[in-house]
Amino acid sequence: MGSVFSVHAATLRGMEALPVTVEVDLSGGIPGMTVVGMPDSAVLEARSRIRCALRTCGFEIPRLHVTVNLAPSDVKKTGTGMDLPIAIGILGATGQIPVSGLDGCMFVGELGLNGSVCEVRGAMAYALLARDQALSLVGALELASSATGVSGVRAPLVLDDLSQLRLGVSELDGAQGNVFHEPPGPCAEPGLDYEDVVDQEAAKRAFVVAAAGGHGLLMMGPPGAGKTMLARRMPSILPELDDEARLESMLIHSICSLPLDSLARGIRPFRAPHHSVTRAGLVGGGSPVTPGEASLAHRGVLFLDELPEFAPMVLQALRQPMEDGEVSIVRADSKYTFPSRFQLIAAANPCPCGHSGDRGRPCRCTPAEVMRYQGRIGGALLDRIDVFVNVARPAAGRVIEGASGTPSSKMREAVLSARTFASWRQARDGEDSAAGGVRACRLTPEAASMLERLAERLCLGGRAISRTARVARTIADLSERELVEPADVAEACAYRIRIGGDGDHAA
Repeated sequence: MGSVFSVHAATLRGMEALPVTVEVDLSGGIPGMTVVGMPDSAVLEARSRIRCALRTCGFEIPRLHVTVNLAPSDVKKTGTGMDLPIAIGILGATGQIPVSGLDGCMFVGELGLNGSVCEVRGAMAYALLARDQALSLVGALELASSATGVSGVRAPLVLDDLSQLRLGVSELDGAQGNVFHEPPGPCAEPGLDYEDVVDQEAAKRAFVVAAAGGHGLLMMGPPGAGKTMLARRMPSILPELDDEARLESMLIHSICSLPLDSLARGIRPFRAPHHSVTRAGLVGGGSPVTPGEASLAHRGVLFLDELPEFAPMVLQALRQPMEDGEVSIVRADSKYTFPSRFQLIAAANPCPCGHSGDRGRPCRCTPAEVMRYQGRIGGALLDRIDVFVNVARPAAGRVIEGASGTPSSKMREAVLSARTFASWRQARDGEDSAAGGVRACRLTPEAASMLERLAERLCLGGRAISRTARVARTIADLSERELVEPADVAEACAYRIRIGGDGDHAA
């Protein structure tokens, strides 16, 4: 018992799991347990949980001083996932369980007072680390099931209770009932279909354009026009997640202890935070640092309803993620990077009362109130949104008669065809397409001349001109045309218009 006994473990830092070696040493002196190696309060609390768990499962608590070192000692250890490896280190050091095979396992789990092994957040991150370290991941059933969703990982081992270790890890069964091997399901929640949205065909066209090119979209219209209905059906026309995107999304959601079933079936994430969300809640932060809504929407849709009601500082924090596709958070101990390549869909009322431009409902707001209300969004963020669409109240007769609109299946078919054509075109153009900018959009001379005239009239800046050209390129892809024509440019420029307090004006 004088030698040091080691067990493989891990701790989360941002989106990755870092390897940790739990070293246990037994010595004389006052019985107790000391944990060193920069543990946080959750790790220190493990001492009480471990004592109760060992006693409940019939193991002997050593009447010696137990020193636990979490190496490397310059990395902060967070969370409750260290409970299981510390307990196994104590049992191995005291010879109460077989030690054969322990060196080939990575243990992660929280202990209940009855000795049960509970799930911890970040299952996918632990699975990726176990694969890279060529170790078998051992933990609760939920943790092991998540590990089976990672290709190349060793068969995970399920540990329900500490008492199972009396027979050794070789007797543990592999994870059963893998939820990630289910056949692909529908691309949206059942019942969410654009066919239910009546009298909004122009807005649906804008959604098809946005989905085909991955453009950000802002809807403006009075309350009850159907803006939220349109946004929530966006995933129904988007293509399924590929294997790489699926793994990325599952990893982010695993870090936040969110369900993975829909992502595993290829359904793109849809996040709709309330306008009271904080900056850390939207882009990430906190202690420990965790991803925000912008990262949870990675490869999917981030829907911001009532956009002017969000705090201006919170909205402006989205500017960097929209440009770079990632969020960088710098703390004193490290820099954290979270992917956040999302598609922004936003909705807003045109004025505080919501009825500016609404037929039949007079607006009571002054021009100054309208400008102040819309100014909360910020021009810098608006300049990064490609498609603006006005959503009017549907005709009462159409709603009452229960008329049906264009279904999601038809819209999704158009989106997939446009993306397929764009992929073929980019593969053919090669370096010219990769250069980006207006040149890569392949405008005809007439289309380029029209874009120049409209840009001058709408006072578009360089970024807005480039984004308008990309929208025109997407519209041409929907028609499977190799060159962008003037009609495509005209439609793209029309999407730069939104309702204001004093009439129509350029965004």
